[in-house]
Amino acid sequence: MKQLLLIAVGGALGAVSRYGVSNGVYHLLGRGFPYGTLAVNLIGSFFIGLLSVWFIERFSLSSEWRATVIIGFLGAFTTFATFSFETLSLLEQSAYLKAGLNMLLSVSTCLLAVWLGALTARL
Repeated sequence: MKQLLLIAVGGALGAVSRYGVSNGVYHLLGRGFPYGTLAVNLIGSFFIGLLSVWFIERFSLSSEWRATVIIGFLGAFTTFATFSFETLSLLEQSAYLKAGLNMLLSVSTCLLAVWLGALTARL
């Protein structure tokens, strides 16, 4: 029960953080492209790679705290479902180039970010 509560707290903090970061990015760059979603997915991917390695390989953090941060906070912070919905919306608007660019950038750069996070943790 304690672990579920910790995950819920992490998730609430992650969701609020996602909202703040995403809206901040949209404020800076506009809403013509899903920049906010891309930004939180990149940031979240980097930190999932970094913290997973740190928590397991370096610091032996308890499974409860790993779950709080990785599943709760970062799981709520990243937005794959939002990415999917925004891509569908772009496709429905016949914005095929933007939809393709969103898919290419989101998948390739988030994979790069998670790798860089893991690499950074292992330095």
